[in-house]
Amino acid sequence: MKSNNEELQSLTADTRLVGRTAIVTGSSSGIGEAIARVLAASGAKVVVSGRDATRTRAVADAIKAAGGTAHAVTADLGESPDSIRRFVEEATTALGGRVDILVNNAGIYPATSTADLPDADLDAVLATNIRAPHVLVAAIAPEMASRGHGSIVNIGSWMARVGLPFAAIYTASKAAIEQMTRTWAAEFGPSGVNVNTVAPGATSTPGNAESADVLAVMTAATAAGRPVRPVDIAYAVRYLVSDEATFAHGTILDIDGGIANTRLS
Repeated sequence: MKSNNEELQSLTADTRLVGRTAIVTGSSSGIGEAIARVLAASGAKVVVSGRDATRTRAVADAIKAAGGTAHAVTADLGESPDSIRRFVEEATTALGGRVDILVNNAGIYPATSTADLPDADLDAVLATNIRAPHVLVAAIAPEMASRGHGSIVNIGSWMARVGLPFAAIYTASKAAIEQMTRTWAAEFGPSGVNVNTVAPGATSTPGNAESADVLAVMTAATAAGRPVRPVDIAYAVRYLVSDEATFAHGTILDIDGGIANTRLS
């Protein structure tokens, strides 16, 4: 099987998303980068966003080098709601005045015990993982609904439905994302907006490279027997924003190698 980077370097261009525009939050690396690159390979015009301007531009440049269309817009989604709304305005302008696809991927994940979590980290998780998606959907979904079409995909986690002895606020934030997905599907679905969640399993990303051994142990007894690649998540997102998923509303799509539902030993 190809590595994540090998898969991204060999993406086959297609036209299934030609004419559509997309914002992918937290797309300067990892899962978000893979999503941005896969959507662009299928013809979408993509806004790449992240806190680090250099890394954000690098992903946009990689998309353009592969023949796609991308714009880099720096954003810290842990900042105030007004700051997030300004980001929406800048990103929408870069996309020509319309957002067809929103992928709420940005998130932070302090994996500490409850007693060891600093107050600042608690506030940051609530702001980035819950408040920011809510502000983004509030700013973007009504316009999608007025046009009668649009797609929103939230990135959740297998940890939202499993009790673990650490990361309580992170797992709670992902459970909140799942519930907001259901609510938004009911709120905006009748107006033609599809809202769904992709829930990754233990995923190997640049941000957790130092935990490769831990990920290997966590996934050894699952059906897939290995960690998820970011590109695996990206392919699922592409499906959910495509015409093939028109009847997906409020779906939680587990792309986790079976970690939440299977054990081989």
